[in-house]
Amino acid sequence: MKNFASRLMLTLLFTPSVFAASSIELAVRGTITPSACIPAFAGGNVVEHGKISAKDLVQNGSTHLPKATMQLSITCEASTLFAIKPIDNRSGTSTSSSDFGLGFVNGNKRLGEFYLTAQNMLADGVSAQPIASMDGGSNWHADMSWELGTLWGAGAMDDATTLLPSRLLVIDLDVGTTIARADQFDLSDEVAIDGSGTLEVLYL
Repeated sequence: MKNFASRLMLTLLFTPSVFAASSIELAVRGTITPSACIPAFAGGNVVEHGKISAKDLVQNGSTHLPKATMQLSITCEASTLFAIKPIDNRSGTSTSSSDFGLGFVNGNKRLGEFYLTAQNMLADGVSAQPIASMDGGSNWHADMSWELGTLWGAGAMDDATTLLPSRLLVIDLDVGTTIARADQFDLSDEVAIDGSGTLEVLYL
């Protein structure tokens, strides 16, 4: 497999009168991969909790809504080394720095959070374990509770330190949603639960 790389060098020069020139180099690098991977959710990409009565929320603590399971598949044209990067589309609204936000209510109050737990992972039909990296993919460890700020991937059942290449990765994602203590909110009008996240495939 050939890798194609492009490079752009930019040199900034500043020459004061007769003194020697000072310079700094900026390099732009990348690799174009011949393989493409397509992520998809079976049955749609929305967790619908419906209408929840404000009276059913815990006033002085968190309310945990029923968990939902979404099956995520990532299909590649060939066996490919890739990771999943989570992006919070409601950044700054979560009640936890490691989980996805549910949006603001009553102006600037954080409604809560949702989080993902990986289960029943299959890489090309073989059982695999969920792993995560906190340093951009240099080091990996076993981790079922995937968090923001990390990369996610699949590892062999007997080796959580190495990312597996695969052509088809299938994962059951348990989606847990938590509403913050209700006594801080004005719930006299309807309040929308507005969580949104993106799972981006990164080629490594």
